[in-house]
Amino acid sequence: MVTEKNSQPNLSRRSFLLKSTQLVLGLGVVSVPTISCAKALEKRSLSFFHTRTQKELTLTYASGNTYDRKALTQVNQFLRDYQTGQVHVIDPKLLDILWAIQGEMGSKGVYEVISGYRSPRTNKGLRRSSGGVASHSLHMKGQAVDIQFSGANIDQIHQCAMAMQSGGVGYYPKAGFIHLDSGQYRTW
Repeated sequence: MVTEKNSQPNLSRRSFLLKSTQLVLGLGVVSVPTISCAKALEKRSLSFFHTRTQKELTLTYASGNTYDRKALTQVNQFLRDYQTGQVHVIDPKLLDILWAIQGEMGSKGVYEVISGYRSPRTNKGLRRSSGGVASHSLHMKGQAVDIQFSGANIDQIHQCAMAMQSGGVGYYPKAGFIHLDSGQYRTW
């Protein structure tokens, strides 16, 4: 490390960002930049229970800046369309949002999945039978999930996701779930 005349260390940009990230993470603050910085620092794991299929999945899907392809394939299969069985690629950014919310809440709970990927056919059927289903839903692109989280109520998840401002946040208190997606930040 180079020292200037005033004896203050001359930190490189990388070490400054690392120290800043450690400070922010130590304070428990989560934001979009923190998610990016945190990804470089640790393994990211999630646990799921699918309420429709009754299946469970716990895995480490990424380490540092590297996503585990096998784990992502497992996630794609797990979050498949529960009505048709069709599998679609799930956006890793969506997993990072779930991981960040989990970290912010200080819990290693289980995400209870109501709906992950939806085929156009399933989405169309849901639009006919219930309100609030978008015709161009991000579920059809593998960018959305409807969830609950063990160890936290949906109000806590909602507040946490709103504070992060990363992706879409839909609040469905009567139905008992939160919609999260990796699209642009918006709320409803």
